[in-house]
Amino acid sequence: MLSLEDSLRYFDQDQPYGLVAGLKTHSPGASEVPVHQHRQGQLLFAVKGGITCEVADAIWMVPPNSAVWIPGQTRHSVRATANAEISFLFIQPGAAPLPATCCTLFISPLVRELILHMAGQPPKYAPDSPTGRKAVVLLEELAHMPVERLHLPISEEPRMRKIAKILSDDPADRRTLAQWGNMVAMSERSLARLVRQETGLTFGRWRQQLHLIVALRELAAGQNVQNIAEILGYESVSAFIIMFKKSLGETPAKYFSSIAQTAEP
Repeated sequence: MLSLEDSLRYFDQDQPYGLVAGLKTHSPGASEVPVHQHRQGQLLFAVKGGITCEVADAIWMVPPNSAVWIPGQTRHSVRATANAEISFLFIQPGAAPLPATCCTLFISPLVRELILHMAGQPPKYAPDSPTGRKAVVLLEELAHMPVERLHLPISEEPRMRKIAKILSDDPADRRTLAQWGNMVAMSERSLARLVRQETGLTFGRWRQQLHLIVALRELAAGQNVQNIAEILGYESVSAFIIMFKKSLGETPAKYFSSIAQTAEP
């Protein structure tokens, strides 16, 4: 099975694949692929573990049995948790009416099985072959998958990037908005205005969304709730669980239990 980076490099070649070409890879340790882009659209499906994908204006989190859609020519980087199993689809431009921007998609059991099947097939096949017919069904179904809001809006504004980088590296950082403003040479009011202008969120809501993205990544990697609450700087496990439930409607345990049940054939 190819590594994450080798898989992506293999499909960077401009070859006449069918409408859909698939590969699967296993990442025994946490791995990262730096910024790159593809001619084809790319779907990253997390069979096991989690994927974090960063584009110019957002960081997208892909927990197990969800996928991130990356349109062709979109510059992005990819990070996978340890022991992640990932299936990729490379979709020819115009082959399906998929979103024009990066997004996270819920994956139904039928689409899951089709993705896994295509990931095990040779990339070249005749349109009227069994593989070709399955590719058509997959694209039709994929276009109807609902979009999930598992992303952190960011921007290329240098001060926002700096704050996002520090918080991503140390999500337990609890500096106030005024303290962040001092760090980037802005008043508290000006920074609050900048955050809302660049992300559409208040600073508090934006930081909470970052915590949610990190929590999903760590839960997918197998961390327990107590460790994650500490990583995020929460005073108690219950405070973390309350935040998670307010954001996604379920406790961490129920959320991942629901995902597992949905994935069952």
